[in-house]
Amino acid sequence: MDTKDPVTVTIPTPTALRPFLGLTVLVVEDSRFACEAMRLLCLRSGARIRRADSLRAARRHLQVYRPTVAIVDLGLPDGSGLDLIRDLATAAPRVEALLGISGDPNTRNGAIAAGADAFLCKPITGISVFQDAILSALPLSRHPRGPRIVTDEYVVPDRIAYKDDMAHIAEVLDNPSEESSLDYVAQFLSGVARSAEDTGMERAAAALATKRARGHCATTEVAMIAGLIQERLTDRIAI
Repeated sequence: MDTKDPVTVTIPTPTALRPFLGLTVLVVEDSRFACEAMRLLCLRSGARIRRADSLRAARRHLQVYRPTVAIVDLGLPDGSGLDLIRDLATAAPRVEALLGISGDPNTRNGAIAAGADAFLCKPITGISVFQDAILSALPLSRHPRGPRIVTDEYVVPDRIAYKDDMAHIAEVLDNPSEESSLDYVAQFLSGVARSAEDTGMERAAAALATKRARGHCATTEVAMIAGLIQERLTDRIAI
């Protein structure tokens, strides 16, 4: 229950078509493209959504209200989402469903060990997959009465949101706070490019990640990514 949410007046009853009526979902996600998919999934499922794009923003939200569901990306610009998952898993009162998300399926065990109830691997566009993961973590009192309508439909995020992500990374590359910023760039682009089916950008992100993991100079890979980003910011067809 959103006991600290000032806009909550009554709690609608979940239905077969909209099983998340009455729920507020906090999505902690720095990608606009991924968050747009989450917004559409929540809309189709009946839930309200609030978004935080960093650990700091998420903790600021949580000082004001308690969501029913928290979905936390593991790679955030100011730290690891695992830290927030640990905090939420041990908080009292606890959110009713806590999920970790990432474009890397190998991070699932870490999310569960940190206290997540479930894990979703990006891209997340299937409505039934999204609903099943959250319902599996919610108490039965939050489930709709009777059979739920299962659909094979999926959502299609606005491609302009992908352009916003490219602008975000362009800014990071223009103003790197420290060398580790390149690790964030590789992680971020890998997930969002996979979600957007941008194979060229995904390959470039993988090449950067490989160079960083080996401790090698990645000047060439960074230049390649910067060029690809500019193409996507200026060419409507590319996005």
